[in-house]
Amino acid sequence: MQAIYLDRFDPITHMATGVLSDICKFSKDKIEVAELSAHSYFSTENMQSNKAGALPASSLPSIRQTTHCHKGDVLISNIRPYFKKILLAASDGGCSTDVLCFVPNDQSLSPFLFETLYADRFFEYMVAGSKGTKMPRGDKQQIMNYPIVVPSKEALREYYTIAEPMLNQIQSRRNENTCLSALRDALLPRLMSGEIDVTSLDI
Repeated sequence: MQAIYLDRFDPITHMATGVLSDICKFSKDKIEVAELSAHSYFSTENMQSNKAGALPASSLPSIRQTTHCHKGDVLISNIRPYFKKILLAASDGGCSTDVLCFVPNDQSLSPFLFETLYADRFFEYMVAGSKGTKMPRGDKQQIMNYPIVVPSKEALREYYTIAEPMLNQIQSRRNENTCLSALRDALLPRLMSGEIDVTSLDI
């Protein structure tokens, strides 16, 4: 899918016609932490490096409210952006203040926004503008000035038709992997302790 995006909208091979702030903004919405779960809260701790999604959170923050993210928003860890921690929100949830929540101006922009931010070139740009040495953080103003090719309505509609089913399939597989991992973690200790006897199984 990234190859399709770069072929059509790469700001280097095609002339940039705008900047990131033309298609999205940072979330300012808040959600009660009490409404969140380990599967709907995202922080730099449970988001995975190299664009590998996220694991369930080990704990929730002790504060009352945190940033509210909605289905279709794009989350990026703002600490040490060279780790490339990015996630497309599959449902409503919350994220820590160390995670940037990009809200598309229109829901149809969500796949386009995700692929724009997923590109290695974006993370290189984010790293170049980050501040700090030990714990560098992306600069929000610099990030929103990232040059992009703003798609026409027709080009966006065509891309959405291609990208949306692919993103749904990716999310479905990640959900399946999460369920299988949870099942493994629950069964393995019981198997190792002998609590579950499989010796009679005909395998």
